[in-house]
Amino acid sequence: MEIIESKIRTSSSEYKENFEDLKQKVESLRNLIRKIELGGGEKAIERHKGRGKLTARERVSSLIDPGTSFLEFSPLAAEGVYSDSVPSAGILTGIGRICGVDCVIVANDATVKGGTYYPLTVKKHIRAQEIALQNFLPCIYLVDSGGAFLPMQDEVFPDKDHFGKIFYNQANLSALKIPQISVVMGSCTAGGAYIPAMSDESVIVKGNGTIFLGGPPLVKAATGEIVTPEELGGALVHSTISGVTDHYAEDDSHALEITRNIVSTFHHAGNVTQRGSINWEEPLYPAEEIYGIIQKDIRKSYDVREIIARIVDGSRFQEFKKYYGTTLVTGFAKIYGKMVGIIANNGVLFSESALKASHFIELCNQREIPLVFLQNITGFMVGKKYENSGIAKDGAKMVNAVSTSIVPKYSVVIGGSYGAGNYGMCGRAFNPRFLWMWPNSRISVMGGEQAANVLLTVKMEQLEKEGKNYLRQNSLHFVNRSWMIMKVNLLVFIHLQDFGMME
Repeated sequence: MEIIESKIRTSSSEYKENFEDLKQKVESLRNLIRKIELGGGEKAIERHKGRGKLTARERVSSLIDPGTSFLEFSPLAAEGVYSDSVPSAGILTGIGRICGVDCVIVANDATVKGGTYYPLTVKKHIRAQEIALQNFLPCIYLVDSGGAFLPMQDEVFPDKDHFGKIFYNQANLSALKIPQISVVMGSCTAGGAYIPAMSDESVIVKGNGTIFLGGPPLVKAATGEIVTPEELGGALVHSTISGVTDHYAEDDSHALEITRNIVSTFHHAGNVTQRGSINWEEPLYPAEEIYGIIQKDIRKSYDVREIIARIVDGSRFQEFKKYYGTTLVTGFAKIYGKMVGIIANNGVLFSESALKASHFIELCNQREIPLVFLQNITGFMVGKKYENSGIAKDGAKMVNAVSTSIVPKYSVVIGGSYGAGNYGMCGRAFNPRFLWMWPNSRISVMGGEQAANVLLTVKMEQLEKEGKNYLRQNSLHFVNRSWMIMKVNLLVFIHLQDFGMME
């Protein structure tokens, strides 16, 4: 390529006059931006920090990789447009690098009108999503907003490119496998509650983070119920009961640390296996210790995390929805340097456990991460209460998620694998690429003792219909015979693996 030869004379008076003019304009612009960067002003920032919060800019700086820059969008948005001052339209948007992944970051500035959405706030938010779509960049939403600015609701709420477009975009970005992550660090009210609810993964901060469609004043006006924000939609509620959020954070810094861990699992973060050597770590604990953790009596429980700690690299495990659906443990780890999603039984499956599994499988499919199932399951919870609450439907969602999963699946039976639990945990019928059984493992429709009791109940009801009475000793004899029959059937079923039906 030829070099361009400059013909500008930098010593000319015209050049010097132009230079000084533009230099002055640039300095004026920089001064304006410095003022805008203060958000709602020093007093508002002081109140904000008094609640234990970081400012929007501090949050972004803490989130992105050290030593990297943040490419900010539209810093002058809403400047001089409204009668009130709304610096940067009350929202900070741009591109930042997190764990080596370029992400679009959208951070509400609660020091500006409580982070409420003016018309230009909505436009700026939607523009950030448009950039994410065009460049296939994950979206990180740092949520701290009071929702729509009500005095201007006619310009914010009803039309095609108004507030609802944010949620429309979220759904479509997620469908295109562009990750949507929310960090609830303050208020998330009314329609704004859908930002975390529609995200692929969400974090909430203890004490400050709240999510509700209607706040305490509206609840009182509508129903007469008096409730605090924390009781209505605080971090504990959404992390343990509703399941709206997936991670519980102690403060802003902890929430941002969790968010970085989430981004590290993205397909974009280099988790696709490349040819050549891969660095990996040995577990911190010897695998042989598993011998002492597995119970001699298969009916006795233990914490499956103790097993996970002895099979994954460095015993590191990023748990998903730790406090929700606690009888199922889900999360990300590495095995021989390769990222995997682990689904492990820690008790009987409830509706919450099944919904948690479905959500996690969806994440792994989106991020192209293989699934490892650790089966030790008696089945789904039974009883009137659970049937009435729709456990069959929730269990079906889990079975459907396992069936339609497009990533490689690997199943390890580390204990019992009974009934529909076998289906939900990717039994042989659900096409795991490999299925292994440990020496203590058992597979059957139900446990032997339970099967014997079922057979006894059926027999007793049959005899009662025939008008016959069965003596107690005969009942015990029937139980013993049924138990022996089940043991024989169980042994036959397990040995089917010798005929190639199991690996």
